[in-house]
Amino acid sequence: MEPVLTEREKMVSGLRYRFEDPELDQLRLRARRLNKQFNNLIGSDEDDGKKGPEIIKQLFGSTGEIVIVREGIKVSYGVNIHVGNKFFINHNCILNDDGPIRIGYGAMIGPNSQLYTATHPFEPSERIGGSDENFTKGITIGDNFWGGGNVIILPGVTLGNNVIVGAGSVVTKSFPDNSIIAGNPAKLIRMNIPTK
Repeated sequence: MEPVLTEREKMVSGLRYRFEDPELDQLRLRARRLNKQFNNLIGSDEDDGKKGPEIIKQLFGSTGEIVIVREGIKVSYGVNIHVGNKFFINHNCILNDDGPIRIGYGAMIGPNSQLYTATHPFEPSERIGGSDENFTKGITIGDNFWGGGNVIILPGVTLGNNVIVGAGSVVTKSFPDNSIIAGNPAKLIRMNIPTK
């Protein structure tokens, strides 16, 4: 007999899941509250430089020791976001973490960037009725990533170590280590082989 998976387990595994589920409802509510708490704190009289990172460490599934997040961040669940040490994300970014988002060491993400893991069937008849037809494709980003402002990364993308994404790019497919990519859709501009 196969084990029965929860909607959350289905969601993070990329299986079809029901969006309207009590456990997922509670996780989304938790994320909204922590999001609001963080965004209201940053730049306020109560901002001592320590409380913000503490909230992010509660919000995200796991983080490295040094995590810098600017105000305006929005997440779906938070618990499916895993970032390495020396992580930086600028103003007004969206991390749609219905599926896992894994980002390595030393990543820098520019303002107004968006990472999406939720997706839906292409077949119109499968989208009718909504909540039973959701699934996810996780995003994985390696170490030393640099994404310019307004970068959009779509579901299922894997980017290797040392990847640079030009501002305004829409990343629709995966790229290997040391790629410099840009455009809509993003294309390889050149390889950037580290010299040190």
